[in-house]
Amino acid sequence: MDNLYPACLMNAWLNYEIELRRYLRHRLADWDDADDVLHDVLIKLLQQGRRFCAIKQPRAWLFQVARNTLVDRQRAHRIYLPLSDELPAISLKDHAPLELLSQCLPRVLTELSAIDQLLLTRCDLEGLQQSTLAAQLGLSLPAIKSRIQRARIRLQKRLIAGCQVRFNAAGQICCFTPRD
Repeated sequence: MDNLYPACLMNAWLNYEIELRRYLRHRLADWDDADDVLHDVLIKLLQQGRRFCAIKQPRAWLFQVARNTLVDRQRAHRIYLPLSDELPAISLKDHAPLELLSQCLPRVLTELSAIDQLLLTRCDLEGLQQSTLAAQLGLSLPAIKSRIQRARIRLQKRLIAGCQVRFNAAGQICCFTPRD
């Protein structure tokens, strides 16, 4: 095994295997399941090969992989229960004001700045991923995320003012007055 894999892999595994096993056994009731997850972590470590040697914090990397593997395993074994027939049906009329408010959106969207229109149209309406838009515009992902959040706030304010949106006691949209 020493000839096939870099020493950094072997050293990391020897240094943290016991700690990882203890971590996983603490989170899983069945110790065999914990060992299975640990085995999956080892496989992911070995798949890294020489790239692992460039990782500055190997312990943190191993524990992150262990957490992710554990979550993936738990999601795969999630038990789904059927919904009861006694649940109340959702009335479409409860959502009618919100659905109708979408009629105001195209007009109000044109009242925003060109960059706000671009951000909201591409990401929120067309479903483009923010990371893709960031790359297209030559901006960082955090910059795009904050600009989209600010654009959403400006859109919300314009919708409330421009369409005279009113809220009920529960804070839900109850009605609005559309403008031509």
